[in-house]
Amino acid sequence: MAVIGSDASSRADSPFPGAHRENLTREEAFQRSAHLEVERYEVHVDLSGAAENGAAAYPVTTRVRFRAEAGQSTFLDYLGDSVEQVLLNGETLDPAQDVGTARIRLRNLQETNTAEIRSTSRYSRSGEGMHRFVDPSDGQVYLYTQYEPADSRRVFPVFEQPDLKARFRFSITGPESWQLRSNSPEIARESAGEGLVTVSFAETEPMSSYITTLLAGPYHLVQDTWRDIDLGVLCRTSLAQHLDAEEILTVTAQGLEFFHEEFSYGYPWGRGTDGRAKYDQVFVPEYNLGAMENPGLVTFTEKYVFDTAATDAQHEGRATTIMHEMAHMWFGDLVTMHWWDDLWLKESFADYMGTLAVDEATAWSTSWVSFANGRKAWAYVQDQLPTTHPIVADIEDLEAADQNFDGITYAKGASVLKQLAAYAGREAFREASRQYFRRHAFGNASLRDFLDALEEATGKDMQAWAQSWLQTAGLPELSSEVSGTVVSVRESGIDPMTGSPIHRPHVIDLGIYALTQNGHLALESSTAVQIPADAAGEPVEVTTVPEDGRPRLILPNEKDLTYAKLRLDPASAAAALRFPVEDPLGRATVWAALWSMVRDGELPASQFLDAVMDHGLQVPEIGVVQSLLRQADRALELYTPAEQREELQLRFGSRLAEYLTETDGAAGRQDHQRAAARVLGSFSRRHGSQLHLLSALLDGGGPDAGIARLEMDEELRWSFLQALAAHGRLSLRQLETELLARDTARGRIAHRLAVAAFPEKKVKERAFAQALSGTDEHGQELSNDHLSAVVSGFMTDTAGLAPAYTGAYFEALEDVWDRMTQGQATRVVEGLFPGVQDLSPGQTPEEHPTARLTQSWLDDHREAPAALRRIILEEQDHLLRALTAQHKSRS
Repeated sequence: MAVIGSDASSRADSPFPGAHRENLTREEAFQRSAHLEVERYEVHVDLSGAAENGAAAYPVTTRVRFRAEAGQSTFLDYLGDSVEQVLLNGETLDPAQDVGTARIRLRNLQETNTAEIRSTSRYSRSGEGMHRFVDPSDGQVYLYTQYEPADSRRVFPVFEQPDLKARFRFSITGPESWQLRSNSPEIARESAGEGLVTVSFAETEPMSSYITTLLAGPYHLVQDTWRDIDLGVLCRTSLAQHLDAEEILTVTAQGLEFFHEEFSYGYPWGRGTDGRAKYDQVFVPEYNLGAMENPGLVTFTEKYVFDTAATDAQHEGRATTIMHEMAHMWFGDLVTMHWWDDLWLKESFADYMGTLAVDEATAWSTSWVSFANGRKAWAYVQDQLPTTHPIVADIEDLEAADQNFDGITYAKGASVLKQLAAYAGREAFREASRQYFRRHAFGNASLRDFLDALEEATGKDMQAWAQSWLQTAGLPELSSEVSGTVVSVRESGIDPMTGSPIHRPHVIDLGIYALTQNGHLALESSTAVQIPADAAGEPVEVTTVPEDGRPRLILPNEKDLTYAKLRLDPASAAAALRFPVEDPLGRATVWAALWSMVRDGELPASQFLDAVMDHGLQVPEIGVVQSLLRQADRALELYTPAEQREELQLRFGSRLAEYLTETDGAAGRQDHQRAAARVLGSFSRRHGSQLHLLSALLDGGGPDAGIARLEMDEELRWSFLQALAAHGRLSLRQLETELLARDTARGRIAHRLAVAAFPEKKVKERAFAQALSGTDEHGQELSNDHLSAVVSGFMTDTAGLAPAYTGAYFEALEDVWDRMTQGQATRVVEGLFPGVQDLSPGQTPEEHPTARLTQSWLDDHREAPAALRRIILEEQDHLLRALTAQHKSRS
């Protein structure tokens, strides 16, 4: 038996070069796939002991059949606990020679090969691999897997790269009372001893390993059907009363109807021996993502099971995620990228198609409004970082792939696809997608393959469009200019990777809004505009405006058709700050433009805050209001000079309290009230002006404050308790009593944050040590969510204790990165970065001590892992941007 831990000595004793290397490179993957063709896997996972107290590991047997060039060598990827036996074509290999900490070597291959491995894998607490969760409500154990981009190797030995597709036959042994599920339907069930059963699943269609999945536990199940597809919705038993399965199943059916028509290709997954397909959707605890597109068994964060009051925007957001993952059944699962460079080929399409499906197939009419104000904001932030990259990225290895699930790959890509649909035409875009699926079903494809289909559908040469939009980096900027009565639009921007000006073709509408008698800005005219790539930064004349003296707003991206940061001209910005915009999509686009101006230091945070407090809170769309409230809170924390902040915080806190009374019982305003209460809770963790109100609401005194209808559920209750704890208004014993009164998963995470937020030196010392070690006060590994709670609580710092740990933070970075999984380490490195700082008068941003310390670390650690350096570079940029905005606000 070979024990394959990851300590330094085991790496030094690795039996063959690269045996310990977890970070598979693109070159290694290409070399491996050049001489391999994988036929099928048979994997049995024994979870019979999973429910035992302290269960840490489980047996796995794997058989993989593959073809190769005779005489070649290759390797399987495996990040398990131990390997007991390896057979290659019937011959036993020596684990001491052929098993490393991350790879299993297979030598002297034949044309047709069978590798058989008996191994032991470990349960995960980080959400990577086979995650094990114990429900504090009832002690029940729940298991699920999460693999993207390369964590199936934590469960079974595998050729872990997307272009080595194969068929999979899974089987699970576990308690017979549990739900035991995988991508395909169950086809056999046999007794495996007292109370145990072994379930076998139908063989899958050819698929990549990262979208295989396993599920086990006493999950609550609701079933339905759509045509010949069996639908299942699952969640923890303790959440069953909150599972609104009817709405989820309705959206699911609407999505299947939409995508079958849109793609003209039937749902291709989860077929059993009876010919029926299945489409399960399971909501799981401690999930690292929003969701994952495993064919036949889609996993979602259980935050989408609304056990506390949820706004309509949250319901719409869940619908969008359901549609996003469903789009992946075609984009990404049916046709998959060769390597992670083309990650966008699935994520951008799913982001675009998910929003489109909600808009066209469901009762929600604001999905593009939410996209314009929320999703694209993520892209705009990401695209202005020094680590930005083209949509088609250069991904050298798995660590880089893991970090490229970002705003460029998702939201910028989706925005560009919306522009492509406008450029090429919706029908041509639809036909190209259909051709793409027919041509590459169950295979791998590249950008070139999609462009070929698009060129056939449009009759246009798409290479120049792809080069300018997909293969260059940077954020284009569209600005409106008024000279006399003539309105022009100009594109500007620099590609940060090349230093060259950005020149991209745009198909847009330019909207002109004028002030009406009711005090709103209403759309007066809309003009279609094509900005050619060769405009070379020159203004393009579009239309004229009358000289009647009315305030006007010129919007260079009416209908939000393209991807570009908007620079409003001074008169338009002044109008937007003073008057509400009538059109929902135009309104969302304008607010997004104003927020970009705040982040760029072009608009003082105080003016943005005034506009939000004045008419921003009256916006009908709750999704936009939620974004505005979060942005206002962030503007106060980061972009406001210290000498202005206290007065603004007092006003903001007072306005939130006032808004809670305004919306109390107001028709259609319950969601707005709840959004304000949530932000009041997070804001009060920093500022104590409204703690008296929070205490009153916690004690049932809301009616006396004019707030009678706000539901004080578990979410809000813990949010307010955290704020009080951060200011020392509660004792640790009181928090413990609160948790004991209702011991839930949500409560335990919230309690951990509240404790770490206490303004006491000993508490901060303990929290900092737990964050760096990844263990709790008893030395037990912290799960992903609990680690984030410790980090967030530590950084909640009303007593000014955290700065004393800044030096220790930088000293620990490489050790943290080396000891933890990349997901866990990222939580610590990002979360503990000291990014909230004040710029002293007369000081430049680069002179700030934290900025200097960050630059010093980067200068002294040029050989640090690239993924770690990327995080620090991005945090440095966020810090400097905030300090620059403070500096500009003073002037």
